[in-house]
Amino acid sequence: MHIIDTVLIALVLLVALYCAKLLRALHQRVSKANQQTQESIKDVKEQIWHSYRQGEALQQLFALLKFSAPIPPTRSWAASPDLLLTVADLVRTRKPSLVVELGSGVSTLIVAKAGARKVISIDNSPEFAEKTRELLKSHKVRGVEVRVAPLKKHASGVEWYDTAKLRDLKKIDMLIIDGPPGSKNPDARKPALKELLAKLSPNVVVVIDDVKRIGERQMAEAFAKALPRHTLSILHHEKGTAVIEPQ
Repeated sequence: MHIIDTVLIALVLLVALYCAKLLRALHQRVSKANQQTQESIKDVKEQIWHSYRQGEALQQLFALLKFSAPIPPTRSWAASPDLLLTVADLVRTRKPSLVVELGSGVSTLIVAKAGARKVISIDNSPEFAEKTRELLKSHKVRGVEVRVAPLKKHASGVEWYDTAKLRDLKKIDMLIIDGPPGSKNPDARKPALKELLAKLSPNVVVVIDDVKRIGERQMAEAFAKALPRHTLSILHHEKGTAVIEPQ
């Protein structure tokens, strides 16, 4: 009888331990699921906030620039409204004589509509450059030159715009860097400093998109270091924007 009692007690203990293990595993799964739910809620809230801010910026752009024709979609691979609004404001306040833009598109239209005297937009894609020209034409915008500069092997080791297409540039009052495509190579846009620094006017304003990426952030810091009389501001835009302007 004593042996049976001992066995029963041992079985009860084993069952209790097994149940405790199951409860612990269940608790861990519930905690993990709860954490994931909280993170998902946070992500959704952040996306809603970003969408609200972009809508707010787009409304201001429409009010400021009074478009006479439709504009292409923004965000994603195209410039976000918060960047476009900042560019429009800088053009209106700084009144640059020459704006050079790396990467054409809706931003080219915004720069021209905001009042830049002359705009030269560089694009590596003939097809996309033509779409930009058609966009400008539909809005009856003048004073803009869209150049095609194919990507070629640069001395730095990356592919960058054909520098022969940039030789005549000088006294650039505003430089906007949103090209070439940099999502696959963090150094894709860095040659802009070496190739264009000597072509900048003393009071140039440099605007760099995508500074949430490490390559663009490093490039912004390098530009600021090369322009010691300028200050670097990082704007908390959807993709991150760097503005380097005279003090």
